Amino acid sequence: MLSMTNKVSTTRTADFQLVGDADDQQRLSHYTRSQFTFIGVRAPERRAQAHAMVRDSRQWPVSDVLAGIAELYERSEREYQYVAVDLAIANVQRFDIDDVRTLSHWVTVRPARDTVDLWRRFFGLYVQHHLDEKPIVFALFYKHDNVWMRRIAILLQLPEDYTLDADMLTAAIIYDRATPDPQIQKAIGWALRSYGKYDAAWVRGFLRSHGLSQIASTEAHKHLLDL
Repeated sequence: MLSMTNKVSTTRTADFQLVGDADDQQRLSHYTRSQFTFIGVRAPERRAQAHAMVRDSRQWPVSDVLAGIAELYERSEREYQYVAVDLAIANVQRFDIDDVRTLSHWVTVRPARDTVDLWRRFFGLYVQHHLDEKPIVFALFYKHDNVWMRRIAILLQLPEDYTLDADMLTAAIIYDRATPDPQIQKAIGWALRSYGKYDAAWVRGFLRSHGLSQIASTEAHKHLLDL
Protein backbone atom coordinates (compact mmCIF):
# COMPACT_ATOMS: atom_id res chain seq x y z
CA MET A 1 0.00 0.00 0.00
CA LEU A 2 1.22 3.48 -0.87
CA SER A 3 2.49 5.71 1.91
CA MET A 4 0.45 8.88 2.31
CA THR A 5 3.62 10.97 2.79
CA ASN A 6 5.02 11.11 -0.74
CA LYS A 7 7.65 13.78 -1.35
CA VAL A 8 6.95 16.11 -4.26
CA SER A 9 10.35 15.41 -5.81
CA THR A 10 9.48 11.72 -6.25
CA THR A 11 6.29 12.18 -8.27
CA ARG A 12 5.63 12.56 -11.99
CA THR A 13 3.08 15.27 -11.17
CA ALA A 14 5.60 17.50 -9.37
CA ASP A 15 6.05 19.97 -12.22
CA PHE A 16 2.39 20.16 -13.20
CA GLN A 17 0.83 23.57 -12.58
CA LEU A 18 -2.58 24.93 -13.46
CA VAL A 19 -3.01 28.51 -14.67
CA GLY A 20 -6.15 30.25 -13.48
CA ASP A 21 -8.12 33.46 -13.75
CA ALA A 22 -8.65 35.95 -10.91
CA ASP A 23 -12.36 36.40 -11.65
CA ASP A 24 -12.98 32.65 -11.68
CA GLN A 25 -10.94 32.34 -8.50
CA GLN A 26 -13.38 34.61 -6.69
CA ARG A 27 -16.41 32.94 -8.22
CA LEU A 28 -15.29 29.43 -7.26
CA SER A 29 -14.36 30.51 -3.75
CA HIS A 30 -17.79 32.12 -3.32
CA TYR A 31 -19.51 28.98 -4.63
CA THR A 32 -17.87 26.90 -1.88
CA ARG A 33 -18.49 29.58 0.77
CA SER A 34 -14.77 30.30 0.98
CA GLN A 35 -14.06 26.83 2.35
CA PHE A 36 -11.20 26.26 -0.07
CA THR A 37 -8.44 28.09 -1.90
CA PHE A 38 -8.83 28.16 -5.69
CA ILE A 39 -6.51 28.98 -8.57
CA GLY A 40 -9.48 30.00 -10.71
CA VAL A 41 -9.74 27.27 -13.36
CA ARG A 42 -13.15 26.19 -14.65
CA ALA A 43 -13.72 22.49 -15.29
CA PRO A 44 -13.34 22.50 -19.11
CA GLU A 45 -10.13 24.52 -18.92
CA ARG A 46 -8.81 22.35 -16.08
CA ARG A 47 -9.34 19.24 -18.16
CA ALA A 48 -7.65 20.89 -21.14
CA GLN A 49 -4.61 21.91 -19.12
CA ALA A 50 -4.31 18.47 -17.51
CA HIS A 51 -5.13 16.49 -20.65
CA ALA A 52 -1.59 15.54 -21.64
CA MET A 53 -0.62 14.46 -18.13
CA VAL A 54 -3.82 12.46 -17.61
CA ARG A 55 -3.37 10.80 -21.01
CA ASP A 56 0.26 9.94 -20.32
CA SER A 57 -0.57 8.58 -16.87
CA ARG A 58 -2.12 5.51 -18.50
CA GLN A 59 1.44 4.48 -19.38
CA TRP A 60 2.91 5.11 -15.92
CA PRO A 61 3.43 2.29 -13.43
CA VAL A 62 0.38 2.10 -11.16
CA SER A 63 2.56 2.99 -8.18
CA ASP A 64 3.46 6.27 -9.92
CA VAL A 65 -0.21 7.01 -10.58
CA LEU A 66 -1.03 6.51 -6.90
CA ALA A 67 1.91 8.68 -5.89
CA GLY A 68 0.79 11.40 -8.29
CA ILE A 69 -2.75 11.33 -6.95
CA ALA A 70 -1.42 11.68 -3.41
CA GLU A 71 0.89 14.56 -4.34
CA LEU A 72 -1.85 16.48 -6.12
CA TYR A 73 -4.38 15.85 -3.39
CA GLU A 74 -2.10 17.26 -0.73
CA ARG A 75 -1.80 20.62 -2.51
CA SER A 76 -3.77 23.47 -0.99
CA GLU A 77 -5.61 24.67 -4.13
CA ARG A 78 -8.89 22.88 -4.71
CA GLU A 79 -8.51 22.32 -8.44
CA TYR A 80 -5.61 19.95 -7.82
CA GLN A 81 -7.91 17.63 -5.92
CA TYR A 82 -10.12 17.55 -9.02
CA VAL A 83 -7.13 16.70 -11.22
CA ALA A 84 -6.16 13.94 -8.77
CA VAL A 85 -9.56 12.30 -9.21
CA ASP A 86 -9.31 12.78 -12.97
CA LEU A 87 -6.08 10.74 -12.82
CA ALA A 88 -7.82 8.04 -10.81
CA ILE A 89 -10.74 7.83 -13.22
CA ALA A 90 -8.44 7.69 -16.25
CA ASN A 91 -6.68 4.68 -14.72
CA VAL A 92 -9.66 2.98 -13.10
CA GLN A 93 -9.28 -0.24 -15.10
CA ARG A 94 -5.64 -0.59 -14.02
CA PHE A 95 -6.26 -0.60 -10.27
CA ASP A 96 -6.85 -3.62 -8.03
CA ILE A 97 -8.84 -3.80 -4.82
CA ASP A 98 -5.84 -2.88 -2.67
CA ASP A 99 -5.39 0.29 -4.72
CA VAL A 100 -9.07 1.05 -4.22
CA ARG A 101 -8.67 0.71 -0.46
CA THR A 102 -5.74 3.13 -0.62
CA LEU A 103 -7.67 5.64 -2.69
CA SER A 104 -10.70 5.56 -0.39
CA HIS A 105 -8.59 7.48 2.13
CA TRP A 106 -8.79 10.63 0.03
CA VAL A 107 -12.57 10.86 0.30
CA THR A 108 -12.17 12.11 3.88
CA VAL A 109 -9.44 14.66 3.13
CA ARG A 110 -11.00 18.16 3.00
CA PRO A 111 -14.30 16.56 1.97
CA ALA A 112 -17.18 18.41 0.36
CA ARG A 113 -19.75 17.43 -2.24
CA ASP A 114 -17.56 18.53 -5.16
CA THR A 115 -14.76 16.04 -4.47
CA VAL A 116 -16.87 13.35 -2.84
CA ASP A 117 -19.14 13.04 -5.86
CA LEU A 118 -16.12 12.85 -8.16
CA TRP A 119 -14.80 10.00 -6.04
CA ARG A 120 -18.23 8.39 -6.11
CA ARG A 121 -17.93 8.29 -9.88
CA PHE A 122 -14.52 6.63 -9.64
CA PHE A 123 -15.65 3.92 -7.22
CA GLY A 124 -18.82 3.35 -9.22
CA LEU A 125 -16.81 2.85 -12.39
CA TYR A 126 -14.48 0.43 -10.62
CA VAL A 127 -17.44 -1.61 -9.43
CA GLN A 128 -18.87 -1.72 -12.95
CA HIS A 129 -15.61 -3.30 -14.14
CA HIS A 130 -15.41 -5.65 -11.12
CA LEU A 131 -18.95 -6.61 -10.20
CA ASP A 132 -17.70 -9.56 -8.16
CA GLU A 133 -15.82 -7.13 -5.90
CA LYS A 134 -18.81 -4.87 -5.31
CA PRO A 135 -19.43 -6.19 -1.76
CA ILE A 136 -15.82 -5.47 -0.83
CA VAL A 137 -15.97 -1.93 -2.18
CA PHE A 138 -19.37 -1.32 -0.58
CA ALA A 139 -17.99 -2.43 2.79
CA LEU A 140 -15.39 0.35 2.63
CA PHE A 141 -18.19 2.92 2.92
CA TYR A 142 -21.21 1.24 4.51
CA LYS A 143 -21.69 2.17 8.19
CA HIS A 144 -18.53 4.28 8.11
CA ASP A 145 -18.16 6.91 10.84
CA ASN A 146 -17.68 9.59 8.20
CA VAL A 147 -20.92 10.84 6.64
CA TRP A 148 -19.26 11.50 3.28
CA MET A 149 -18.10 7.90 3.07
CA ARG A 150 -21.67 6.79 3.72
CA ARG A 151 -22.89 9.10 0.94
CA ILE A 152 -20.73 7.02 -1.40
CA ALA A 153 -22.24 3.80 0.00
CA ILE A 154 -25.68 5.09 -0.98
CA LEU A 155 -24.60 6.32 -4.42
CA LEU A 156 -22.05 3.61 -5.25
CA GLN A 157 -24.35 1.86 -7.74
CA LEU A 158 -25.67 5.06 -9.32
CA PRO A 159 -24.33 4.31 -12.84
CA GLU A 160 -25.84 0.81 -12.84
CA ASP A 161 -29.16 -0.42 -14.13
CA TYR A 162 -30.03 -4.12 -14.10
CA THR A 163 -26.80 -5.06 -12.34
CA LEU A 164 -27.76 -2.99 -9.30
CA ASP A 165 -27.93 -4.97 -6.05
CA ALA A 166 -31.22 -3.86 -4.50
CA ASP A 167 -30.42 -5.45 -1.14
CA MET A 168 -27.20 -3.45 -0.95
CA LEU A 169 -28.98 -0.23 -1.84
CA THR A 170 -31.68 -0.97 0.73
CA ALA A 171 -29.10 -1.57 3.47
CA ALA A 172 -27.31 1.71 2.73
CA ILE A 173 -30.55 3.71 2.73
CA ILE A 174 -32.04 2.12 5.84
CA TYR A 175 -28.87 2.71 7.81
CA ASP A 176 -29.00 6.44 7.08
CA ARG A 177 -32.66 7.20 6.51
CA ALA A 178 -32.87 9.07 9.86
CA THR A 179 -29.57 10.91 9.40
CA PRO A 180 -30.48 14.62 9.24
CA ASP A 181 -27.54 15.64 7.05
CA PRO A 182 -29.05 17.00 3.80
CA GLN A 183 -26.23 15.51 1.73
CA ILE A 184 -27.29 12.07 2.93
CA GLN A 185 -30.98 12.71 2.38
CA LYS A 186 -30.39 14.07 -1.12
CA ALA A 187 -28.20 11.05 -1.89
CA ILE A 188 -31.00 8.69 -0.84
CA GLY A 189 -33.46 10.45 -3.13
CA TRP A 190 -30.93 10.61 -5.98
CA ALA A 191 -30.15 6.90 -5.75
CA LEU A 192 -33.84 5.94 -5.78
CA ARG A 193 -34.67 8.38 -8.57
CA SER A 194 -31.89 6.95 -10.72
CA TYR A 195 -32.89 3.34 -10.13
CA GLY A 196 -36.49 4.23 -10.83
CA LYS A 197 -35.57 4.62 -14.50
CA TYR A 198 -34.97 0.86 -14.64
CA ASP A 199 -37.29 -0.56 -11.98
CA ALA A 200 -39.99 1.93 -11.11
CA ALA A 201 -42.13 -0.75 -9.46
CA TRP A 202 -39.36 -1.62 -7.01
CA VAL A 203 -38.78 2.02 -6.12
CA ARG A 204 -42.50 2.66 -5.62
CA GLY A 205 -42.68 -0.40 -3.38
CA PHE A 206 -39.66 0.77 -1.42
CA LEU A 207 -41.19 4.19 -0.87
CA ARG A 208 -44.44 2.65 0.34
CA SER A 209 -42.63 0.35 2.75
CA HIS A 210 -40.08 2.72 4.25
CA GLY A 211 -40.65 6.08 5.81
CA LEU A 212 -38.23 8.58 4.28
CA SER A 213 -37.61 12.27 4.88
CA GLN A 214 -39.40 14.87 2.80
CA ILE A 215 -36.14 15.71 1.01
CA ALA A 216 -35.41 12.08 0.09
CA SER A 217 -38.99 11.30 -0.87
CA THR A 218 -39.33 14.39 -3.08
CA GLU A 219 -36.11 13.58 -4.90
CA ALA A 220 -37.06 9.93 -5.35
CA HIS A 221 -40.47 10.76 -6.83
CA LYS A 222 -39.20 13.18 -9.48
CA HIS A 223 -38.67 10.59 -12.19
CA LEU A 224 -41.54 8.36 -11.07
CA LEU A 225 -44.03 11.14 -11.81
CA ASP A 226 -43.07 10.88 -15.49
CA LEU A 227 -43.64 7.13 -15.72
